[in-house]
Amino acid sequence: MKIAAWILVAIHAMALTLGLYGILVAIPHPETWASAPGAAQFYAFAINKTGGTGMFLGALAMFVFGLASIGARRTLLFFVASFCLSAAAELTGTKTGWPFGGYEYTDFLGYKLLGRVPVAVPMSWFYMGFASFLLADAIVAARGWANRTFCSVLLGAYLLTAWDLVLDPSMAAPQMQYVHFWIWHESGPYFGMPLRNLAGWFGTGLIFMAAGRALWRESDPPTAPVLLPFTVYAINIVWSMILSVSAGMWPTAVAAIIFSLLPAAFALAPSRRTRFA
Repeated sequence: MKIAAWILVAIHAMALTLGLYGILVAIPHPETWASAPGAAQFYAFAINKTGGTGMFLGALAMFVFGLASIGARRTLLFFVASFCLSAAAELTGTKTGWPFGGYEYTDFLGYKLLGRVPVAVPMSWFYMGFASFLLADAIVAARGWANRTFCSVLLGAYLLTAWDLVLDPSMAAPQMQYVHFWIWHESGPYFGMPLRNLAGWFGTGLIFMAAGRALWRESDPPTAPVLLPFTVYAINIVWSMILSVSAGMWPTAVAAIIFSLLPAAFALAPSRRTRFA
């Protein structure tokens, strides 16, 4: 099953790569493909029907990994908590502006819950939240920190929020003239993003990670191998970095390296207490 998870990670990476090609090349430069037979129909299908595919594949990869590494019960409980609570936060946010700020999703990411939140979005909360939590738990367990559960949830919420330092600016950048995943109805000091969005991210991640972990009802669960979660985490960070740099927002890419990739990489470091596969 671990091999299947790695295969899904590879397909997830391919889907994100194709998405980047579509966003940065195919959509803004139709002259590169418009003359090819059937190209117009293919790109119309890709743009309208496959926007959230990479997110679903990421969720499937992390779900299969969870089954193989920490068991079906823990994985399913974490999935239910993360999907339901993040969907509730997003539905509240798109209706009231709380806790993330005023925004709305475009149609680029596919079918929407209640017509407001693409189903792919809570899927992404799950797989990046799960990866962030497992990396955090590995760091905490390897170093023997006290209050493992509390520290793992806190650090996991931080790693998830650090992703947003580059994700939100890139996905809704005004410079991206042809593709916007969501639209802000208010502006803020961080590349147009309101700072309360980061607080909303941290709070949402903290709540669903705490709930998912509490549902396990055990004090010392097995520590998962970290290479696959780190790979998924890094792939998504780098994807956002490329998109952000292409929009001229290179400081967000630097922030992602310093505040997300480097801290997450501590999970890969061996320790005297724990060996990681």
